[in-house]
Amino acid sequence: MTTMQAVRLPGDSTVEHVTVDVPAPGPGQVLLRMRASSVCGSDIRAIYREHLGHGAEAYQGVVAGHEPCGDVVELGPGVTTLEVGERVAVYHITGCGSCAECQIGYPIGCTSPTRAAHGWQRDGGHADFMLAEAVSCLRLPDGLTHVDGALVTCGFGTAYEGLLRAEVSGRDRLLVTGLGPVGLAAAMLGKHLGASTVIGLEPNAERAELARNLGLVDVVVTDPDELAVAVGDATGGRGCEVSLDCSGNEQARLAALTSTAARGRCVMVGEGGRIDFAVSDLLIHKQLALHGSWVTSLGHMAELLDLLTRWGEHPERTVTHRFPLADAGEAYAVAAAGSSGKVVITWD
Repeated sequence: MTTMQAVRLPGDSTVEHVTVDVPAPGPGQVLLRMRASSVCGSDIRAIYREHLGHGAEAYQGVVAGHEPCGDVVELGPGVTTLEVGERVAVYHITGCGSCAECQIGYPIGCTSPTRAAHGWQRDGGHADFMLAEAVSCLRLPDGLTHVDGALVTCGFGTAYEGLLRAEVSGRDRLLVTGLGPVGLAAAMLGKHLGASTVIGLEPNAERAELARNLGLVDVVVTDPDELAVAVGDATGGRGCEVSLDCSGNEQARLAALTSTAARGRCVMVGEGGRIDFAVSDLLIHKQLALHGSWVTSLGHMAELLDLLTRWGEHPERTVTHRFPLADAGEAYAVAAAGSSGKVVITWD
């Protein structure tokens, strides 16, 4: 096979199907046959609807998809850490390997102009094959599916990193604002990390019902005006020790801060937007720890893959829609509507 089908995102809520050459792996690279490539909310917000960002951070017109999982089919020169036939999930940012962020295993924060994200500055997973750096590939444990692996590469990794930042444990009651795919991941992982109660805020009735049906939340609130009462009832009026905003919505972020208990921890992972709040009342006097958290590290991604296997858990449970690559336009339309769980393109 010398050519393959692929998808690009030209903007204006459209999908472009193209035929491109199958790439050959260079030094340190591997060629993957794609098996699953999920749709991320950041793709919808910053590429599918309109191309946001400037310069090196902007979408470069490449093959879309930054949540890839596939099988190794060819090794480039010098690759000794992987073998043909192995299943791998791919950390979706390639860093320089030398800056301070890369040195701690966090290439998403790479400060070099050579930094490139799959689906943004280099070709991603919405194609039959994809080139990846061997150092970015993590073996998929036998107990996990390709879809599980794809979901860990960004969405579940983002949720896990935020929960780690908050040091969630059995001492904590957890509030998750926004039960889209990342929020569902946060609720699922929060329970496994020991949160005694998980409360979700989600105005979209379909997503709220999905969280209930999956058993990921103990309490779900669809009306933001009712959140304070629900949190008070569930915590004896104290508030949640940990809150995690996965929405990026100003009102939801404010609700997360307001509902966090004194000396609690609030983490924001939802992208975009702004927030304006009374710093003395909500932060200083309550003595809160407020964190921002961005995706995850290679080490924590590997750790999460191992934990999911030990827990017998499957991120794939949050998938509500699957499409072949030929129907990528429908996949993006469903994801952009904001009422689904996770949407994934598969080659099953």
